[in-house]
Amino acid sequence: TLISAPERIPMLPAMEHDQLWGWMAQLYSIRSAGSWGVGDFEDLKTLMVDSHSKTGADFMLVNPLHACEPVAPLTPSPYLPISRRFINFTYIRPEAIEEYAGLGDDLKSQIGELHAQAEPLNGDAQIIDRDSMWRVKMHALWLIFKAGRSEERQKAFDDYKSTSAEGLEAYATWCLCYDKWGAPTGEADSWEKRLDKNSDEVQGLRRQFPDTLDFYRWLEWIADEQLGAAQQAAKDAGMQIGLMADMAVGVHPSGSDVWWNPERFAKGATVGAPPDYFNQQGQDWSQPPLNPIELENTGYLTYRHMVQGMFAHAGAVRIDHILGLFRLWWIPSGHTPKDGAYVQYDSEIMLGILALEASRAHGVVVGEDLGVVPDHVSTSLSAHQVLGCAVEWFEQVDGKFRAPKDWREFSLASVNTHDLPPAAGYLAYEHVELRERLGLIEGSVEDFEQNARAEHKAMMVMLIVNGYLDPDLLKDEKAHEQEIVEALYRGLRGSPCKLLAASIVDGVGERRAQNQPGTNNEYPNWRIPLADGKGNVVPLEELFSNTRLLSLAKVMQGR
Repeated sequence: TLISAPERIPMLPAMEHDQLWGWMAQLYSIRSAGSWGVGDFEDLKTLMVDSHSKTGADFMLVNPLHACEPVAPLTPSPYLPISRRFINFTYIRPEAIEEYAGLGDDLKSQIGELHAQAEPLNGDAQIIDRDSMWRVKMHALWLIFKAGRSEERQKAFDDYKSTSAEGLEAYATWCLCYDKWGAPTGEADSWEKRLDKNSDEVQGLRRQFPDTLDFYRWLEWIADEQLGAAQQAAKDAGMQIGLMADMAVGVHPSGSDVWWNPERFAKGATVGAPPDYFNQQGQDWSQPPLNPIELENTGYLTYRHMVQGMFAHAGAVRIDHILGLFRLWWIPSGHTPKDGAYVQYDSEIMLGILALEASRAHGVVVGEDLGVVPDHVSTSLSAHQVLGCAVEWFEQVDGKFRAPKDWREFSLASVNTHDLPPAAGYLAYEHVELRERLGLIEGSVEDFEQNARAEHKAMMVMLIVNGYLDPDLLKDEKAHEQEIVEALYRGLRGSPCKLLAASIVDGVGERRAQNQPGTNNEYPNWRIPLADGKGNVVPLEELFSNTRLLSLAKVMQGR
């Protein structure tokens, strides 16, 4: 395979001599009156258009939108997808499908009744209930699918199927098997272990349920349309970047990518991270690593398709754990993350493919390069003009925080990440209380809390010394929570970083973390709805008139 790639990713003209800023959000957590209990692609469209018109934002970084399971239960984590090549069709808004407008009154009434069943979920401030949402929404989508399409629309659907070819067949077939035979268990007698894509049983199932198989192809087509419409609306509204898509590190071990092409993944190992200060037990993400030998043998086909798909409807792509293009922490089966080892990948080829696809799409690439980063990695990313990440709470050396003016220019700067509580919660030591409650602290709780308080104090000192915070506010931090949070964001404005990201959760005063690494069901990871500091749901219709959010937006605008 010949891959002719540019040396570096071209910089957007708007970023050459200036900064761009935007919001980062968990799409599923932000609901509107039209939602079915979970934020969807229509909400994303509104989120981007309104954020630009009402706050001047130029991008919206959201959680990964990769493909998921076809029926409940749905995996909550967007970072454990079934396939990274396709889109999560549970984000479809049924009423936004072109065919919905032409339905008869009876069908519209049925869909309205289904929506009414999901509507109470929009007001739940405690939990995002994907499974209840999908049970009723999927029924509505089946009704629209079975109602048929015009000749012109059917041709567009056929063209999509033709263009997507084997990849779509892989995912749709896996969905059909899951639908009819149940969730893969990983056990030897489970269908995904016993059968492969060429098995007589699999081919027989495809012949037995042609409509259901086509339904799963159709869902992907509609999801592709609605995500594309959201990005187009953002660009039409004037956003410089629009959607910043997030690429997960890997895929579910029993998902369609692994089942259809098992040779492309290494067996007997999962990917994770070694122990560090923030995750003292290390992390096992349960995802099988891509086989570096098979990547080379196939001309990096899996990776190329994935990157192409990411840029199809996005102006930027954030790559989670971009160190994975250089090396991945492989954990042998049956062992803990402490027993892992680094396995190397050919980063020059993978970065070259990134540069090629980004330049074709006139897009931006951000690499999440947090943690221990070897010097050669930073050098290589800079040479390819891949932006890194600067997280304010992580920008410290020997117990002191670095002044924002000294941060890297070619970075996406933020105050926090989805693995930390929002700023208000972090300032109130909610991470200490949560980790103690969940038993995630190694060593004494007292030492961990003492370190957290020392870190807090060092951050306040940095903000004061650099003129971002009035020291008098620290006499009563609780009463001046919003002003201190905004001081953290003034720090971002004081950096040379090309991109700045403000958290929607910080805009409304939310305190709960979206994810607590090292946990599964002990904490409702990726299921926290957007709410304010008092626990009240903040609907999309009220988001950009929220006084606190608008005040933070002024900080991001440099006002």
